[in-house]
Amino acid sequence: MKDQHLLDYLHTFIDQNDCSDDQFNECALTLFSYQYKNNIPFQKYCLQKGKTPRTVKTWQQIPAVPINAFKELTLSCADPATAERIFMTSGTTQKVQGKHYHPSLSVYDLSMIRNFKERFIGAHEKIQMGILFPTEDEMPNSSLAHYLALAVRKFGKEDSQYFINGHGLELYPLMDKMEHVEKTAEPYALLGASYSFVHLLDELENMGKVYKLPSGSKILDTGGFKNKAREIELNAFYDRLSQYLGVHRKNCINMYGMTELSTQFYDDGNDVVPSHKSGPHWIRTRVINPLTGEDVRKGDQGVLVHCDLANFNSVSTILTEDIGIETEKGFLLLGRAKGAEAKGCSLTVEELFQARKGN
Repeated sequence: MKDQHLLDYLHTFIDQNDCSDDQFNECALTLFSYQYKNNIPFQKYCLQKGKTPRTVKTWQQIPAVPINAFKELTLSCADPATAERIFMTSGTTQKVQGKHYHPSLSVYDLSMIRNFKERFIGAHEKIQMGILFPTEDEMPNSSLAHYLALAVRKFGKEDSQYFINGHGLELYPLMDKMEHVEKTAEPYALLGASYSFVHLLDELENMGKVYKLPSGSKILDTGGFKNKAREIELNAFYDRLSQYLGVHRKNCINMYGMTELSTQFYDDGNDVVPSHKSGPHWIRTRVINPLTGEDVRKGDQGVLVHCDLANFNSVSTILTEDIGIETEKGFLLLGRAKGAEAKGCSLTVEELFQARKGN
């Protein structure tokens, strides 16, 4: 399938309202064939596992690439030098950053816009936004910066503002804005990294400031607190958001996404944590035992594997390092893999590196 034909095909698939199991499977296998042919490191990995477009019959059989592979390999069907954008992970203590190459952002953008409209914006045509994250110009390799820029551009009213810059949180302009918004009946949305909200809440607590944003206001946080010096208990976090900003926990939405994917998951509020995460029709999730690669029983803990059909240029199927439980509403996100689960993820990474060496 030619590249433009594939893009057109995926645009049509994402833009439809839903899909059947058969339709999802057909699209996933089409994408697998394309990536197997054009992404050589992925092809070698598949061959080592005995998986080819002739033997793989369902989306569940597509080899899941460990997320750490994005730090070590160039996983791209197109020439990386022609990428419209390269999103990079935040890196590790060794400063190794994963890279996700996007020869075109059209599929990523459509995926974000359709999903965000349904899961966060809802009945609003547009809403006034405050962004607690740097701009896309300041962080051009951040998928979150691009995501939030899209949110403002497509769904933010003209008076939407950023309240974080190179010097940190612009606290007093944000407080002025919230005091102004309090006096109106117009809903307000605050969006940003989870840890940005922690800094805001700490400042408000120290100053004894409490706000009550208008009815219909919403909060979106993302990123959690992994690799942070300060661990935050989720119930306490959402209690504080509600207490200091006057937004009920049911309107505090968490987005779960990652640089290595092109689609995001959302919950329906955080009255109860952990909340059920779910995605749109073009992404599906398995919960597996990483030592065997087999699905665990529904209700049992395992490692999350996401098959994202918007991930057209890299690999569609990602083995994460996140622990979860499948539910009727999607899945519960429980944290990072440890012990046997982490060992299983590491074994998969070793297999991929062996494939790279041609062993």
